[in-house]
Amino acid sequence: MSLLVPLYVHPAEDPGAWHRLITAADRTYGVVLNPANGPGTAPDRAFAAAAGALRAAGARLLGYVDTDYGARGRAEVTDELRRHRQWYAADGCFLDRVTAAPDGLPACRRLVRTARRLGAAPVVLNPGVHPAPGYVRLADLTVTFEGHWTTYVSAFTRPPWPADHPPDRLCHLVYGVPAPLIPLAVRTAHERGAGVCGPVTGEPPNPWAELTPALSGTEY
Repeated sequence: MSLLVPLYVHPAEDPGAWHRLITAADRTYGVVLNPANGPGTAPDRAFAAAAGALRAAGARLLGYVDTDYGARGRAEVTDELRRHRQWYAADGCFLDRVTAAPDGLPACRRLVRTARRLGAAPVVLNPGVHPAPGYVRLADLTVTFEGHWTTYVSAFTRPPWPADHPPDRLCHLVYGVPAPLIPLAVRTAHERGAGVCGPVTGEPPNPWAELTPALSGTEY
């Protein structure tokens, strides 16, 4: 099981978490870099240093960009993609809050094409739910669930079409997982057809401020 790791805490605030992530970089699908709900307005030296260490350890770096469900203009999103690549040498991108409905597909297709022209690879889309099937064909990885563990175990539903896609194209991000149940969360994602996952123990408003315990366990 590959792990997608959004770690939304500043390296100066929790250097230990970043150090543990760097030492486990080979266990990750990719690491989402999110200095300031995006790349920020100026380069952050601490993030640049952490990004360099992760890259040297073999991690793929994904620049975080919020698309606000299509409300943000393509030029604005493109500018943030460029800054991630220029300032942190991001390999790919993590496009968050992507639309999921069929009518948003053409605009998302144009955005993904723009990202690829800028050299972004892989491209990860995060609608956080199962979108219209065409979205998965656009991206290298699509997050088809983002939510709390209680929802994941009690209300998760899956349409038939994900079974037609390789597991390594699908990802589940689950927060609020009790620490002893992290192995179960990983197994559940695998059983539900997701070859990539990101279970964390953290809770809102920022569950991704904590590193997933799955990076340190041999049973995953």
